[in-house]
Amino acid sequence: MTAESTVPSPGALPRDRGFPAVSVVSQRLGGGFRLPARRPPARPVSRVPLLAADLTAALCGAAVLTADRPRPLLVAVLVTGAIVLRPRPVRSLPMVLDELPAVCGRIAVVWLGLAALVAAYAPQRALSARGLLLGCALHAAMSGAGRGLVHWRRRLALCRDPRAALVVGPAATAQRVAAAVLRHPGSGVRPVGVVAGHRDGLPGGEGLPVLTTGEEVERALIQNGVRAVLTVGPAVRAEQGPLLRAFAESGCAIWEVDVDFPAYGTRDRIAGFSCRRLELGAGRRGGAGKRVLDVLVSGTLLVLVSPLLLVCAAALRITDGPGVVFRQERVGKDGRPFTLLKLRTHRPADEREAATRWSVADEREMGRFCRFLRRTSLDELLQLWNVLRGDMSLVGPRPERPYFVAQFGQAHPGYAARHRMRTGITGLAQVHGLRGDTSIEDRARFDNAYIDDWSLWQDVCILLRTAAALVRSAGS
Repeated sequence: MTAESTVPSPGALPRDRGFPAVSVVSQRLGGGFRLPARRPPARPVSRVPLLAADLTAALCGAAVLTADRPRPLLVAVLVTGAIVLRPRPVRSLPMVLDELPAVCGRIAVVWLGLAALVAAYAPQRALSARGLLLGCALHAAMSGAGRGLVHWRRRLALCRDPRAALVVGPAATAQRVAAAVLRHPGSGVRPVGVVAGHRDGLPGGEGLPVLTTGEEVERALIQNGVRAVLTVGPAVRAEQGPLLRAFAESGCAIWEVDVDFPAYGTRDRIAGFSCRRLELGAGRRGGAGKRVLDVLVSGTLLVLVSPLLLVCAAALRITDGPGVVFRQERVGKDGRPFTLLKLRTHRPADEREAATRWSVADEREMGRFCRFLRRTSLDELLQLWNVLRGDMSLVGPRPERPYFVAQFGQAHPGYAARHRMRTGITGLAQVHGLRGDTSIEDRARFDNAYIDDWSLWQDVCILLRTAAALVRSAGS
């Protein structure tokens, strides 16, 4: 929860830092820029071929079970277990040898489980050691062969028609990564340009074209049908968050490439570089769980705090006159306006002042009880009704009025991207002390980091930290 207060004039606020030419030219790239209109995301890799390979392997292994007489129930159990426990590829271009330990291990678990099940419920049909080993070996061999064929065909298709990509980062480093990727066409990626702030540090005409303006990036994206973006190092993600989100919204897959460390472990690889897929945006799985958490917690809290709200409303009516509920238009998810509810703690002079002036928590004309409501954030409790209605979430970026949304959106390229997710009563920025008279640039950065890395557990942690902060505030 947060208390609103005055902030510096939007025109005086510092701008987000990044690659100068990319984040300034014609205000068309990054958070306030507009890359090509949203394209449908690239078609995901079909799971059907691998599923068919695993099903065929399970049926081949089941031939051992039917050698003496048909056992349809055992075959069904074996096939179901093999399909449910089949390993998923851990890399974008896996090799069958990479998956072989997992394939053999899960197949062994399925067959041992099947043998134990038969021995427990049908001892007269117990599998012999020979049959168990033979079936397991045949199943594993067929699964490896089938998966190897599927992976080989996919790698061959990508080598013939690699995905066009842009490399984002410092010009010299990005050119080095792009050259390495071009030398290894088996990666399935073909860089077509480098997005950097300037061309300094490169000999004239060397390497791929360096794109430094929004128009150049947009032209390269459309003409080459770019569907992948390689970012060089984690610093680019921090500095160019709005730009990367714009790429993601235009249907590109974003990969973070580590140029300093070798590709060990289970991380993906591109031309020998360690890399990982970045999921930017709020459209990932788990949104239903977030909504369920909102409804359960807000509904329970409304029931529990309703007597307290009634007492506060009555005290406010007695000490400060009629009109205890304050309603104000705020901007929510995807820029849609909604009416935010609060307990009134001060009276604006007119509608213009309410829409364009931030109130101050310690205004002299504010009554003592109103100051208490502000200091303890009890005036925010009515927003639980906004959460229950679906206007807001318990955790998310704080909503703001349309006037300030327009001002901050122009001053900070990353501010508009906050509206990818429902606004919240509390958020990552608030638990890091960014409330009241604090930097809008910092708030936008924390809010976008929360959305990019969202998880249900993160919401729970933020709610617990908010509750702890409220307890400390009430006790002080």
